Amino acid sequence: MPTSAARNSAALGRILLGDDLVQILIQAAHQPDQRLDFIIAEAGQLALRRGGLYENFLKIARYKDQGSRLYDKDGTLIFADDDADESDRPEVDRTALRQMLLASLPAEMIRWDHRLHIVRPLDNGTYELVLESGTAGPFDLVVGADGSWPRVRPLVSSYRPQYSGITFIEFGIDDVDKSHPELAALVGCGKIGVEADGRGLIEAGNDHIVPRPIHALPVGHHWQNRLGITLLGDAAHVMSPFGGEGVNAAMLDAAELARQLLENEDWKVAVKTYEAEMFDRVIEPAEHAAEAVATELSHLGAELTLQHCQAHLDSRLQGSAA
Repeated sequence: MPTSAARNSAALGRILLGDDLVQILIQAAHQPDQRLDFIIAEAGQLALRRGGLYENFLKIARYKDQGSRLYDKDGTLIFADDDADESDRPEVDRTALRQMLLASLPAEMIRWDHRLHIVRPLDNGTYELVLESGTAGPFDLVVGADGSWPRVRPLVSSYRPQYSGITFIEFGIDDVDKSHPELAALVGCGKIGVEADGRGLIEAGNDHIVPRPIHALPVGHHWQNRLGITLLGDAAHVMSPFGGEGVNAAMLDAAELARQLLENEDWKVAVKTYEAEMFDRVIEPAEHAAEAVATELSHLGAELTLQHCQAHLDSRLQGSAA
């Protein structure tokens, strides 16, 4: 079973390790990533527990960085949730999470620098991978975990992600506590939202500036089961990154596909059951992500964002009191 995309395919491979169900993981390239993920208890952390990596995760998770602040265009603080240490959505560096998962797998399981061109169906019902470096296979089951613009999805779905109207600009501020202490003080421990053009933040940034247009598949995206092909993560249900739901949905996909494969004697039934449950499971986070995009594009974006932040805080406090 080949899969591509490091974090989610590694999560699948880790949980299935020792059951001889995964032959190889196909990876295009080693690519560091400076972004952050929020790993929630009932999804991403569940996958790590099933893979026996939860204790390793605790070493890289930042529970103290779960705060949230919102500022208006004049820099006035209009919302603060600085006491969120007891929440269960810790920050983690995406590269650190990826490295932890990959390090848990046998080196020979991973084929680096094998960029996939196409998945070729064979007459006997199996599949062959056509790579830049040659071919691999045949395989009974190909799991496409190859991101928003995958090579595997076209075998089951003709849908392509559509531009949401929003582009993120990724940049970093080096040693911010010393170089720009006033900005560090604004952020606090966690994340901030600023309802303004953000020019001051960008001017303080380093040369690592990456535009990231935000695309999404339709809410409720699904396909007819095709023997020997399935998808997980962004390949199946890419959504906007608001709230960090995408990474958690993807890791839960990996955990649930692994569970079905381990618990069912017939892998064909396992895949079909996984897909049906996944289609239902991701509707709610996809709806929330789409709603967040609409909020950002709205002329009432600041007011709606403040309402959302306050509702999230109220929900967290009610949960703590229960």
